[in-house]
Amino acid sequence: MKEVTVQDLKQKIDNNEPFQLIDVRETFEYETSNLDGLNIPLGGILIEADKIDRDKPVIVQCRSGKRSAAAIMQLEQVHGFDNLHNLKGGILAWQEAFDPNMPVY
Repeated sequence: MKEVTVQDLKQKIDNNEPFQLIDVRETFEYETSNLDGLNIPLGGILIEADKIDRDKPVIVQCRSGKRSAAAIMQLEQVHGFDNLHNLKGGILAWQEAFDPNMPVY
């Protein structure tokens, strides 16, 4: 599974690189704090796969990286995606590296 670090993600954001960010946490988690990605909770990821871009890199994130890894495995196996990257450490790693005041649960 391909991974990116929060430093890689920040660099993509800062450089305005084309990519899509998918947040697979539950809606209440997303509402607490997010990185402006598209919120598709893990339970609906296969149903809503048509919202995920196939023409540019897609970074999938959750709280720590476990749910996003599960989402990627499902999407690759069922829908044949090959452009997905897991955000290593999830939003917790982002908070630690860049935003210590970000509310997380």
